[in-house]
Parts: sequence; C-alpha cells; structure tokens
Amino acid sequence: MHVGLFDFVLPEDRIALRPVAPRDAAKMLVVRPNNAMRFDDRIVRDLPDLLQPGDVLVANDTRVIPARLYGVRVRGENAARIEVMLHQRVSADSWRAFLRPAKKVEIGERVRFGEPSESSACLLSSLDAECVEKGEGGEALLRFSFSGAALDEAIARFGHLPLPPYIAGKRAEDESDRTDYQTLFAAKEGAVAAPTAGLHFTPDLMSRLEAAGITTERVTLHVGAGTFLPMKADDTRDHQMHAEWGEVTADVADRINAARAKGGRVVAIGTTSMRLLESAAADDGTLKPFAAETDIFITPGYRFKAVDTLMTNFHLPKSTLFMLVSAFCGLECMKDAYAHAIAHDYRFYSYGDASLLFPERGESA
Repeated sequence: MHVGLFDFVLPEDRIALRPVAPRDAAKMLVVRPNNAMRFDDRIVRDLPDLLQPGDVLVANDTRVIPARLYGVRVRGENAARIEVMLHQRVSADSWRAFLRPAKKVEIGERVRFGEPSESSACLLSSLDAECVEKGEGGEALLRFSFSGAALDEAIARFGHLPLPPYIAGKRAEDESDRTDYQTLFAAKEGAVAAPTAGLHFTPDLMSRLEAAGITTERVTLHVGAGTFLPMKADDTRDHQMHAEWGEVTADVADRINAARAKGGRVVAIGTTSMRLLESAAADDGTLKPFAAETDIFITPGYRFKAVDTLMTNFHLPKSTLFMLVSAFCGLECMKDAYAHAIAHDYRFYSYGDASLLFPERGESA
C-alpha cells in the first residue's frame, strides 16, 4: 500500500508535552467499527465499565533506560559533539545506536562521554565507545569500554531520558519526566521508548479492574528507537522494521490461553504488547512461549490471531503504528476516528490521550 494513504493533518497544538494528572483522567476514544455509534468519548477511568469479567489485559513491563548520550569525538586537534541514541543491546559491551551527525564518526573512532577526573579513580568518570560498524540512516554498532553491570551504571550516570523528538524538540527533559515517562508496570530495563498506553494506569484503576473480574498479565518487549523513525519507503512493502527483543513466558501464555478458552477477550495495552502477542501466536491464535527478536510489521490485510481489543495512544501520520491500528479497525474508520479526536480536543502522542479499539471484524461489545 502507498504510505501516503496513512497521512493526515495534525495541528501542532494537539501534541501533548505533559501528561494529565491523575493518569487515568486522560480522555479515551472508544472505537467500534461495526457499531452504529462508532465513536464514544470516555475517559481512561471508565475502562472497567467497557470490558467484561473474564477479559485479560496484557501489559508491557519494560522499563525505559536513559538511552540518549551526548559525547565528543576527538580526531587530532578536531573535536565534534555527537548525540548517541541507543536502541538495541547486542552483547554485554555493545549496543546498536543512532548517531547524529553520523558522518562525523568513522569506523574505529571513539566517542567519549563524561570527563576523566583524577580525584574519582574509583568512580565512573568517563565512558568511551568505539564505532565498530556503520549502517544506513545514521545507525552504528558501538563497543563500550565497560561491560555488563558496569556499563549499565555508566549509561545511567551519563545518559538522558530519551523523550520522543516531538517533545524533546519543544522543551528540555526535566525531573518530572523520570517518573512521568515510566509506566506502572515498568520492571525490566531495556527500552529506549515507553510503551505509552501503559502510562494511563494507576493503582486505583488496577484495583477497580481486578474488582470487575478483569485480570492483568505482563509480557516484555524492549521498545527500540526505531519506533520514532519516519517511513522512507513510498510503499509499505519496501519498509523494513527494526527488530526488538521480547518475551512471553510459558506461564503467561498458559493463563492467557485459558482465559480466552473460557470466552475472555485479550486486551493488549499498547501496540508493543499487541506486536509481541501476535509474534508469539500460532495460526489458531494459541500463544506459545516466546523469547526472541521480532520485526513484525502489521498493515491492512493482516489477520489478527491473538488480540481481541487494543488500548493505545494516538499515533504519527504515516507511521507504522497508525498502519497497525488501521489494520485492526480499518483505514477509513481510523481516519474518521482521528478526525473526531482532533475536532474534540484529544491530546496526541506519548503524553496524550488514549483510544480503546475494537476490531473491524465481528466486534460485539
């Protein structure tokens, strides 16, 4: 399909720069493609009333790391400031990353983060990374001077929270982002972007969902920086997704399968959970244990196997995520839904409002 089909105009003032408080007070647009009233304006706090006893929510428990690093490449007497955005760990001492400006770093050259200090010999005073490989679009493979837990500590010390570019371009990161940009479910470090649908959940909402007979399971997908990259291809068939590592444990798969066998619906909290569940599903929809990379790319025409309902934020024009929701609800329905959201002052993107999507096929809620 031509990428231009997934374009729409979004006013700048609809891009949320801060989340609402409390988190579950965000607006939520309920989209039912097969219902006479396709759109229903609600808030996230209404979620227990919109689901059914026996349904199972599936949340991504990845935790965002401070993956944006600012360093210096020194070449003789010449120095260049380099921004590094980590996006995929490949070994104990190596990460794939996006460099800016990438042309300032050649293979074999080093980038230094922090400054050496004789008075802090026992502390991490600086961190070096060697460029081992270079790819397209500014991507590079970096080998660091520390490994394992020591590297994690160094990244935590020198790194900055990787706010999405549509936020970072409008304001600086601050202390509130360190909590605002982590979900209630965050437990396993490794993401460089938040699974933002999970940002709407609060302890009170979780208690009310449990009281309504709705259970919650956790899976892990370490979201990569590729989620922010614009589509460069004109046709969806020519786009290559960046791989991300995910895991669905055997116990979680068994519980989700059991809930579905009893008539419960699988409700993915966010596109990351959905992509992982679909990657782990057999053709008959049964979930299998999964611990591997996935580069699944979902576009209209895809047959969903594991997910019955999707809760997600509002996405970028011409993005792979808008293509995913269009595959779930239908392209024209989602274009109309986004037009409705814009007209009714919904807030877009990571810190924005939510939508609860039922599929174009056979939805009966």
